Amino acid sequence: MESSDVWTEKYRPKKFEDVVGQEEILKRVKSLVNSINIPHLLFAGPAGTGKSTLALIIVRQLFGESWRENYLELNASDERGIDVVRQKVKDFARTKAIGNVPFKVIFLDEADALTREAQQALRRTMENYTSTCRFILSCNYSSKILDPIQSRCVVFRFQLLDKKDIKRRIEYIAQNEGLTITPDAFDAVYEASEGDCRRVINFLQATASISPNITPDLVNTIVSKAKPADIKVVLDYALSGDFQGSREKLLSIMLKDSVSGQDIIKSIQKEVWNLPIDNELKVKLTEKTGEAEFRMVEGSDEFIQLEALLASFVLAGQGGVKDLASK
Repeated sequence: MESSDVWTEKYRPKKFEDVVGQEEILKRVKSLVNSINIPHLLFAGPAGTGKSTLALIIVRQLFGESWRENYLELNASDERGIDVVRQKVKDFARTKAIGNVPFKVIFLDEADALTREAQQALRRTMENYTSTCRFILSCNYSSKILDPIQSRCVVFRFQLLDKKDIKRRIEYIAQNEGLTITPDAFDAVYEASEGDCRRVINFLQATASISPNITPDLVNTIVSKAKPADIKVVLDYALSGDFQGSREKLLSIMLKDSVSGQDIIKSIQKEVWNLPIDNELKVKLTEKTGEAEFRMVEGSDEFIQLEALLASFVLAGQGGVKDLASK
C-alpha cells in the first residue's frame, strides 16, 4: 500500500481548474499569475482547504520545469526562530531567479507559528528583497501574523470545503482507484473530515486498504469515532431517567471502540439537536456540553466529566429547563 504522503501527493491538484471550493480566490490568483507580477501573498484559513496546494500550483505555473530551482518551502512550525529568517530565507531571497520570471518564491507554511522576533526580521526581509523574491505565507489564524506583515501582503481567506466540493474529489479518487462508496459512507467520510480535504484522502486510503467497497461501518472503524446511533442510545437512557444504563453504555463505547472523551463530547453536541425535546432545552444542554468539554481540555478526568454531563441530561429529562437552569 502506498504511504499516506504518496496518496496525498498523487491526488493533489496540479492546475488551477483542479482546486475545488475556492472559486473567488482562484479567479484573483490566476489573474495575478498570468500577469507574472504577483505581490506577497498571505493564505489564511483552516487546514486541508488548499493553501499549500495553491502555492505549489502558482510556482509550477510561473516557472514550469524549473520551479524547484526557484522555490523554497519552509514549515515555520518546525523552523520558527529568528535564525531561520536571517540565514535560510535571506540567503535564498538575495539570489537572482533562474529563467524569465524576475523573482523567486519562498513559501512559509504555518507562518503563524513564527516567533514575534522572527516575524519582525521577516518584515525587513520582505521589504529589502522585493525585487528578487516573493513570499507566500500560509497560516490558520491571520490574527497571529503581525500587522506590518499583513499590510505587505494580499490576504486571501480560505473557507472549509462544502459537501459538494468534497464529493467531487471523492468521486474523482474512487473512479481512479476502482472504489465503490455508498451515499451513507460518503456522509460518514464528510462528517469525519469536517471539511478537511487532506483528511478525506487519508480516510479513503485507509478504508481502501481494507476493502474497495466502502461502507459507513468501515469508515467508522477507521475513524475510531462513536457511531451516532450509539450516542443516541446513551442520551435516550439519560433523558428517560436511567442514569446507570446511560453510564454503562457510555463506558462500553469508550472501551470497546477506543473513543476519547473529547470525541464523545463532539458526538453528543451534534446529537443533542436531533433529540425530541424543546429547543430551549437543547440550548441549555449544549451549554452544559461546552462546560464539560472545557474542563476536559483543562485536564479534568474525561469519564467523570462525561458522567456529570449525563447527570445534566437526566435532570433535563425529569424537570426540563427549570431544573437544569437551577444547577
